[in-house]
Amino acid sequence: MQHDEFIGQVQTRAKLASRGDAERATRATLETLGERVPEGLVENLAAELPVEIGENLRRTITFGGEGTGERFDRSEFVSRITDRTGADAPDAVFQARSVLEVVGDAVQGGLMDNVAAALPDDIKGFLGGRSGKLDDAAAGS
Repeated sequence: MQHDEFIGQVQTRAKLASRGDAERATRATLETLGERVPEGLVENLAAELPVEIGENLRRTITFGGEGTGERFDRSEFVSRITDRTGADAPDAVFQARSVLEVVGDAVQGGLMDNVAAALPDDIKGFLGGRSGKLDDAAAGS
């Protein structure tokens, strides 16, 4: 999947008004995910995505320093995305799920299963199975 197709998919699935909004949602979601999952997994996931998209995962400047694998819960995950997008929490949750659904479609094999395994259950709900599709349990906020 190429960058333009990825962003177009995010814009469509998240029902965003502009490509800029889709870029912002993508950046916010992937920067936050990059802060939460271990570095090696960040690198594997970034390598499967268009270069410009993958770079968002590699930005790991967190509120307390630099690094990946930081431990935080769903509330903090959503808070960081809302801070980065300026969206309210329900919109940020919907946008993040849309971004991660597109990520799931863009990567191969069981990589999204590995990402899910690295997340606590309350954040794991943003992901689906191998295809990255949301399951029924994850659909509720």
